[in-house]
Amino acid sequence: MIKTTWNTGTNDNITFNDIIEQIKKHTLLNGTTYIGTDSFFIKDDCIFATAICLYGADKQKGGRYFFTKTKLNKKQFPELSIRMIKEAEKTINLANHIVELIPTAKLELHLDISPQENNEGTSHLAKMLVGYVKGSGYECKIKPYAFAAASIADKHSK
Repeated sequence: MIKTTWNTGTNDNITFNDIIEQIKKHTLLNGTTYIGTDSFFIKDDCIFATAICLYGADKQKGGRYFFTKTKLNKKQFPELSIRMIKEAEKTINLANHIVELIPTAKLELHLDISPQENNEGTSHLAKMLVGYVKGSGYECKIKPYAFAAASIADKHSK
């Protein structure tokens, strides 16, 4: 995780250690850190973008975010369920890493999946993936409340 290239919302490079320092300050100001991953197929690749969003701290106006992208071979994801599990796994692994470094951080994980009752492409996976995140010990939101994954990570996966 630390060796991965990270960027700010304005696409400037930032180190993971600098992000951790910002999360520490954000946490001290009662802010929540939101984490989400989205993916998109481009030719033979599956591009995964993971976002860390800092929002809701005392006296904070607006928010800030950071993202990283990884590229895997599209053939590793012959089914949508495998890709969605990978998105959840990347989000959980990052959350675990942050909690190791900042045990007091308030985290909320976001999944880019539709609610079960919507009967959309990812709806049938909602219960399983929310259970995966909650079983890992984290708060979880799905569409339409999963802005870290469905809006921010989505923007950078394409």
